[in-house]
Amino acid sequence: MAVKATPPADQAAIVSDLAKRIIANVELAIVGKRKQLVLSLVTWLSGGHILLEDVPGVAKTMLARALGRSVGCKFKRVQCTPDLLPTDVTGTSIFNQKTSEFEFRPGPVFTQILLADEINRATPRTQASLLEAMAETRVTVDGTTHTLDPPFIVIATQNPVDHEGTFPLPEAQLDRFMMRFSLGYPTMEEEMRMLEMLQHQHPVDTLQPVAQATEIVRAQQIVKKVRVDPKLRGYLLQIISQTRSHEDLALGGSPRASIALFRCAQAMAAIRGRNYVLPDDLKKIIEPVMNHRVILRPESRLRKVSTESVIDEIVSEIAVPTIGT
Repeated sequence: MAVKATPPADQAAIVSDLAKRIIANVELAIVGKRKQLVLSLVTWLSGGHILLEDVPGVAKTMLARALGRSVGCKFKRVQCTPDLLPTDVTGTSIFNQKTSEFEFRPGPVFTQILLADEINRATPRTQASLLEAMAETRVTVDGTTHTLDPPFIVIATQNPVDHEGTFPLPEAQLDRFMMRFSLGYPTMEEEMRMLEMLQHQHPVDTLQPVAQATEIVRAQQIVKKVRVDPKLRGYLLQIISQTRSHEDLALGGSPRASIALFRCAQAMAAIRGRNYVLPDDLKKIIEPVMNHRVILRPESRLRKVSTESVIDEIVSEIAVPTIGT
């Protein structure tokens, strides 16, 4: 049955063409972030959410804005602060004196692309107001459930937790993000080009849509049909299983982590124009999918062990299966 559900190669090419168009458009405004752009599209086409974690000023917000402007989707931004309330995100009911009835005023979460800027500056209560939207693409306010328009995605940015005035995201909410990655500092050449681009106006403001919401939704459906060989599924589950028993980890990957790896590998293959997954597709996305889902033991943290090094060690110890195409 799985083989019959595999999309034709020309459908995978549709996803690849869509990704190329969006990446080329975003790169008119964002310099030197091809890898992060690909990971962002992999997450979106997998139906997940993105957490961009890095120091201030490295274009986290600009990347989210550029993605939003490149696709003809509704886009809204929330600047997270300690005094932001859950109703400021989800919306609230206001009494209308003319009609003598309560009217629901939707919050910024009622969009297709939500940028939650500096999410770790919001209080845990406000952070939690996004959980239902992220998990079920719906919002419940005053007992009424509202469905969000597809393709819904949350792109959250955060500064490192050792910066002043932050509220670290709890593990349960970190697990809701399909990927977490950073942008890093640009090279001198990239920064020189950036200065030239910014001389007159910010290039993000000039970006025009090169894709529509319906194309993203269609691509998401194609991605779900990309074939994953049983050997590769076993390889994926071996990696997850090893995280649960590794001596340096207090908490391993959950079943949600297995699903995230599975979906992201499908999306990576489709973006590369294939209707089947190869081990290399999986290797490309293991670290950003897993690095926020595993927790180091305190003694391992004292020995300067990182989650990235543990994941690399686990992957290097498991034999890569040979997949027939």
